[in-house]
Amino acid sequence: MRPPRFTYPRTMFATVTALATVFGALPAFAQEHDEHEEEEDVIVVQATRSGQRVQDEPIRVEVIVREEIEEKLLMTPGNISMLVAETGGVRVQTTSPALGAANIRMQGMSGRYTQLLADGLPLYGGQTSSIGLMQIPPTDLGQVEIIKGSASALYGPSALGGVINLVSRRPDDEAVNELLLNATTREGQDVTAYHAAPISDDWSYSVVGGLHSQTEQDRDADGWIDMPGFDRWTLRPRLFWENAEGASALFTLGAMQEDRVGGTLAGRTVPDGSAFPNTQDSKRLDAGLVSAFPVTANSTLHIRASGMTLDNGHVFGSVREDDTHETAFGEVSYSMDLDTTLVLVGAAYQADSFATEAFPVFDYEYETPGLFAQVEQEIGDEVTLAASARWDDHNVFGDHFSPRLSALYRPGPWRIRASLGEGFYAPTPFVDEIEAAGLSQLEPLSGLRAETARTGSVDVGYAEGPFEASVTLFGSDIEDAVQLFEVDADTVRLVNATSVTRTRGAELLLRYRWDAFTVTGSYVQVDATEPDPQTGVQRAIPLTPYHTAGFVAMWEEHGVGRIGFEMYYTGEQELDDNPFRSMSEPYVEMGLLGEMVVDKFRLFVNAENILGVRQTRHDPLVRPTRAPDGSWTVDAWQPLDGFTVNAGVRVSG
Repeated sequence: MRPPRFTYPRTMFATVTALATVFGALPAFAQEHDEHEEEEDVIVVQATRSGQRVQDEPIRVEVIVREEIEEKLLMTPGNISMLVAETGGVRVQTTSPALGAANIRMQGMSGRYTQLLADGLPLYGGQTSSIGLMQIPPTDLGQVEIIKGSASALYGPSALGGVINLVSRRPDDEAVNELLLNATTREGQDVTAYHAAPISDDWSYSVVGGLHSQTEQDRDADGWIDMPGFDRWTLRPRLFWENAEGASALFTLGAMQEDRVGGTLAGRTVPDGSAFPNTQDSKRLDAGLVSAFPVTANSTLHIRASGMTLDNGHVFGSVREDDTHETAFGEVSYSMDLDTTLVLVGAAYQADSFATEAFPVFDYEYETPGLFAQVEQEIGDEVTLAASARWDDHNVFGDHFSPRLSALYRPGPWRIRASLGEGFYAPTPFVDEIEAAGLSQLEPLSGLRAETARTGSVDVGYAEGPFEASVTLFGSDIEDAVQLFEVDADTVRLVNATSVTRTRGAELLLRYRWDAFTVTGSYVQVDATEPDPQTGVQRAIPLTPYHTAGFVAMWEEHGVGRIGFEMYYTGEQELDDNPFRSMSEPYVEMGLLGEMVVDKFRLFVNAENILGVRQTRHDPLVRPTRAPDGSWTVDAWQPLDGFTVNAGVRVSG
């Protein structure tokens, strides 16, 4: 029989959104709860829209809870990069050293395959731009849910490598006001404010906004900006509705504007003697709806919809590129709970478009209607099986079938999961290199095929008392991966890889809790290879370290404060088209965090990269000649900012 359902107060609604688009369960190493613990301690995700405890779901999902979000909020109040980067198997890779853009790589797969969602909606676009990750503050997040491996079975072509779902905080029964002020030793400033309150028994609202700035920094005094400058503001109001019959709705609006400056400093030049300003002005508007309506005692109708428009103004030296990205999304699904069987069926439609004045040959309009279904079956008390599938009819790359199978075996304190999935990705011009360097030296796209992937994982976890441990094995095979081919010294072309892009790896996590202390150790090994786009010979995928490891120790006492220490090791990485070296140096980053609570004030100070690791201590960032794709910099394989301290205060009331 299915375990009993959990009721939850309004404050727990942040963990059980009726239409969360993440399906799955915490990994085996996530927090396992004793049956006798209080309801308030139970983490629930509406995963396969089942509403079960996360540890009883067969599909692996890792959850970053509010407590961890608050810790990372003190480190980087202006973006979510550090929040997701310290999850095993997730790597935030800088894609544009000139502008500070970065994307999220799951288990060695390219960042363009990761779908970034907000409350289950593509509010940041079907293919989130690399700069987008740096424009999302974590202030109003209730939790973050991460699926690794192909999630195309429920989310279509944008989720070939995985999904990150940012779940918003839900208002409490009383008004909440928060203000954060932060400053860094590198002339960065952040101001964020959050307000939430009930309107009536059924209605409540929240508003979050922020002002963020950074003065451009030339750390090695070579005339090139190593830390881009920016000025940004964000605003997001939300309206929540939930009635006594179990129906609910979330309405959200969002606006963001940023001016970002990189490239050469005023009066300075690149090696050919010319100035090379590299700037980007961005304006984003979005709106979304997430709703659920009970139809019978055991069935629910779900409706989701969103729209997003992003206007960018790029400057790459003497070339200006103004463009517009738009995404429209709608989905209707129906779920049924038939005792030991859960069934979900639905239909979705997504349209993504890109238009640019400077190079209209790269304009595209993608439309993808799809049908999907999922069945989750319990077999006895210890086994759960799940099967999901989706059919998409892409207007350019044809129809694709994306299945996924998962299984969970849970004997006592053990959790054993296995999952296999397939998916596809619709190519666009925006591989990492083109996002960083612009379209000016790219040939028109011709003859590209959709990228397809098969992914799989097995994880074994144990949780008993204060101790947790897990081991995960994962792998992926990508057919027709899109690569950048150098035609000549001034021209590049996008081509499909001549053979399979293959990733194999393992994750290990150990965690021990003792009263207010938590100690966590992690290790990730990734062996990723691809055919060289120029020769076809198999090679290690650049910027993919074979070994990474982490150690975090945290003491936290509610109402008193917290003290934390962290250390991360990044091993050697293969480098591509770097005139200074073919292999990176391994490095260690260390950080210290302290927070003290004084009544309504929380005073904090955080030291990052204490050892002062910086790539430009080894080699210049600027190349001696411009690359065929138009870039003037080598890839970033170490931090570019060096030792930094930030400090501030959080005020609540």
